[in-house]
Amino acid sequence: MRRHLPSLSALQCFEASARHLSFTRAAKELHITQSAVSRQIRALESQLGIQLFERKSQGLRLSANGTAYLAAIRAALDRMEAATLQLLANQGTAGFLNIAVLPTFGTRWLIPRLPSFRAKAPDITVNILTKLDVFDLEAENVDIAITYGEDPWPDAVMYPLMGEFIAPVCSPELLKNHPLKSPTDLRNQTLLQLATRPGAWKAWFDGIGLSGASGFRGPTFEHFIMVVQAAIAGLGVAVVPLFLVSDELASGKLVMPFDRPVRSPDRYYMVCPEGKQDSYRVKQFRSWLSEQAEQFERSGR
Repeated sequence: MRRHLPSLSALQCFEASARHLSFTRAAKELHITQSAVSRQIRALESQLGIQLFERKSQGLRLSANGTAYLAAIRAALDRMEAATLQLLANQGTAGFLNIAVLPTFGTRWLIPRLPSFRAKAPDITVNILTKLDVFDLEAENVDIAITYGEDPWPDAVMYPLMGEFIAPVCSPELLKNHPLKSPTDLRNQTLLQLATRPGAWKAWFDGIGLSGASGFRGPTFEHFIMVVQAAIAGLGVAVVPLFLVSDELASGKLVMPFDRPVRSPDRYYMVCPEGKQDSYRVKQFRSWLSEQAEQFERSGR
């Protein structure tokens, strides 16, 4: 079936004109004449039967329909450009794999291990995407996502990856000035909260059998690195996955006031869109990642 699509030239002219709110500046960017841009826009509006721009004496202005259309067209052009650059980067072999991860997990656990995957599969180029909220696997062309928690993913297959241990950490100075002899002493301390793990303190209190302790008080930080830096700065005590602060514990920037780690109630998962799980590149990475996770579980690091 033939697609009902305007020409790419017309869409490029529309996006550039909307960005600059000027046919002249769009023409300069696209290396064509101003009249050529104007003709492309008129042809596009005629094809759509919709006015995209309001021509005022002061200059151009997007119509309401033009504003809505711009958001979708810009996203589509960005995806086409990214796909083209990926293809060129791989000399046409299309040997790339898009992996979506949480920022801290990607930085502190996955990326340091990637050299061994490159040695195993040098023909596959791994691209890393990160964000805190849910990935749109199809729109962002994700081959594998590594996520925390068993939230449902429509049209995707989930593979259990690994667990983690959590425990409170704080700065040595805080511990020196406010000795914490038992977990009950935390009632007089500021509990640092991580927005993406709102139940972390409760999970640790429940894990050690401490009832009646409130795990939801204290300032909240959006990113993991922020809550870690707040703990290092002595702003309070944070409960975190221990493998993600191994460097800070080894250097002495953070200490564990209690040697009572608790296995987190949730796990990390690999998520793969249906239809991609049997591709060569996905199977290679999934096999390697499973091995890495098993080694981590056995060694604890």
